[in-house]
Amino acid sequence: MRPIDFTPLYRQTVGFDRLVNLLDGFSTTETAQSYPPYNIERTGENQYAITMAVAGFAENDLNISAKQGTLTVTGKRAEKTDQNVEVLHRGIANRAFERRFQLADYVEVSGARLENGLLTVELHRELPEAMKPRTIAISVANDDDAPQIEVTANESKAAS
Repeated sequence: MRPIDFTPLYRQTVGFDRLVNLLDGFSTTETAQSYPPYNIERTGENQYAITMAVAGFAENDLNISAKQGTLTVTGKRAEKTDQNVEVLHRGIANRAFERRFQLADYVEVSGARLENGLLTVELHRELPEAMKPRTIAISVANDDDAPQIEVTANESKAAS
């Protein structure tokens, strides 16, 4: 597959560097990861969850970190060395993994839990007040009884 050249986007856009870098990163991925399998779910208007199948991994074997818009989940199990056991077939994956997710602006990790071999990372999006839509009341000129201009926050789905 021929790589895509994003150079024209850098020349013709201002302020979209993160988006172009993200697209460029996706185009240069050499192989798609398939381990461990995961789901991304929307659990509410501004809530999300990433559920990963991490059977065999204990809480101490997993690490979750969020930095600069990237969520990284890593898992590494210590090798068991029992000299009295000879493994005839190894079908259960015991390999280390690192899975990265790009988070949108204002999306933060709110918690994580490990239950029945499934690691669930809970995320929420919290828009700052300055980003939320506002309703602006209009006053009538030369009317003493008219209220002054009023700005109030408006809760609506347009914010999402």
